Amino acid sequence: METGETRARRCILYVPGSDTRKMEKAVTLGADCMCFDLEDGVAWNQKENARSLIARMLRELDFGASEKCARINAIGSGMESADLEAIVPARPDAIVIPKVNDADQLRWVSAEIAKRETKNEMETGTIALIGMIESARGLMNVREIASADARLQALIFGAEDYAADVGATRTREGLEVLYARSAIVSACAAFGLQAIDLLYLDFRDAEGLRAEAMRGAQLGYAGMQTIHPNQVDIVQEMFTPSADEIANAQRIVDAAREHFSQGRGAFALDNKMVDMPIIKAAERVLARAGMKRE
Repeated sequence: METGETRARRCILYVPGSDTRKMEKAVTLGADCMCFDLEDGVAWNQKENARSLIARMLRELDFGASEKCARINAIGSGMESADLEAIVPARPDAIVIPKVNDADQLRWVSAEIAKRETKNEMETGTIALIGMIESARGLMNVREIASADARLQALIFGAEDYAADVGATRTREGLEVLYARSAIVSACAAFGLQAIDLLYLDFRDAEGLRAEAMRGAQLGYAGMQTIHPNQVDIVQEMFTPSADEIANAQRIVDAAREHFSQGRGAFALDNKMVDMPIIKAAERVLARAGMKRE
């Protein structure tokens, strides 16, 4: 199984788990991460049907290079155990956990998955976890959540739910969620996780999506959530380093290697000082450019 460091998650595309047609179409789009949804995308009276449908689609569809995931219902909803019982035997690559408020919730899911991996003769640890931070409590506990379990590979920022929880008014500029957005990406960097950015709800606004994706990439996010096929290519383009960015990063890393071999530390390149933070940033660009998708 790929780790969070090697698998690209530039785009996570949510698809309602009760809609066969949409799931069949979604796997043809080439999104890095395909997430069949049991939570917000499914009506209450369709949950049971969606469980069996998602399990069948995970087994039968050809996902190509896309990561195949399922988002379960929140811990405490009363539906999470049934979700895991149906989904784990279908062998998804990862389970997305919404509304993670504390580390114990994440550990509980990991333990429940382990039981079902053993029951279904799967290698323990095969299924990864991706947690969603969507509340003030989750944000306050993000350090503990980020270090809670070895399965955890990424954290997602749920901006809309977070804003509602704290009573903020969502604006196009997004200043009301900037603190949370920055805190989550910082926690991910500290604990070696990928950070996945917020949703851009207006799927008809391509330029607005590009601008929002650029802001997320500038903050340090590895990818972004999407809800519509029209968003996939734009988001994946925006979270892929350009040829110029890759070339510049390679020059920095090569120059650093040469200077270090001569016993020198900080050095000048193109009339600018280069030290360890600059070198690490260049290495991250090269890592993103070289991520495996299969």
